[in-house]
Amino acid sequence: MTTTSVMKKLPEVTLAFWIMKIAATTLGETAGDLFAQTLKLGYFLTTIALFLVFVVTLVVQLRSARYNPFFYWTVILSTSMAGTTMSDFMNRDASAQYLSNGATRLGWGPQGLGLGYPEGAAILISILLLIFLGWKLSGMTFQITEIVTFRGEALFWSAILVSNTLGTSMGDFLSDSSGLGYLGGASLVTGLLLVLLALMKVPAVPNVLLFWIAFVLTRPLGATAGDFLTKPVAKGGLDLGTTGSSAVLLAVLFGLMAYAHLRERRATAPEFAGPEAEAVESQRAGQR
Repeated sequence: MTTTSVMKKLPEVTLAFWIMKIAATTLGETAGDLFAQTLKLGYFLTTIALFLVFVVTLVVQLRSARYNPFFYWTVILSTSMAGTTMSDFMNRDASAQYLSNGATRLGWGPQGLGLGYPEGAAILISILLLIFLGWKLSGMTFQITEIVTFRGEALFWSAILVSNTLGTSMGDFLSDSSGLGYLGGASLVTGLLLVLLALMKVPAVPNVLLFWIAFVLTRPLGATAGDFLTKPVAKGGLDLGTTGSSAVLLAVLFGLMAYAHLRERRATAPEFAGPEAEAVESQRAGQR
């Protein structure tokens, strides 16, 4: 029995995977801003609430016996939403550039740590590197389709949460501080992703490394796209609002998840029929 058939808890990395990743991260940006800014809950309360949502969705994913697109992409979405407000809380404060319409506060609790995008990104990069170092020292694979243990999946989701938070900081820096604007930032990230695509043809460059770089970079692409949809026209956005944009993106993502779920059922139904399912679960338990 192959590793993939032992425990397929994570999806195959295909074009559809990246489309859903960008959709989820864009929705994470607009939904995070919806709760923190539009509903004026603030970065502090929203970060706590969305982190708890992440924990709940993660528990459901970890307890699942096999890959379920709805479980997997719900966790990706929750890390994107939590990552948005975690990044904002780290990097922003109560200064006028972050508070509109003459407001002096945004929600209950601390307004933000005010570290700034470069400092916040440096901290998150350091945390992400420490996670990868611990992952490397554990001896477990970085290939997501070959992750077959609870510890391996826990490391994977830790890296996902931090990488999505880092990606938000990078996206906000490109949109707000670099002078590129929303479209300029998105164009830059798209260009870098195309370079990574070309490097896949270079044997000397590990595809695992390219995957993780691309995973981080698709987050700022989603962040800049989300800002472009929601920010005022005067700031270079389309001013569609966080509520409307989030609703449309949620419908798109839900449709993609439903399609992925149907494909997964058709592809794996024969493989997990009968007594083989028990053997799969038994082998999983022995590898935890």
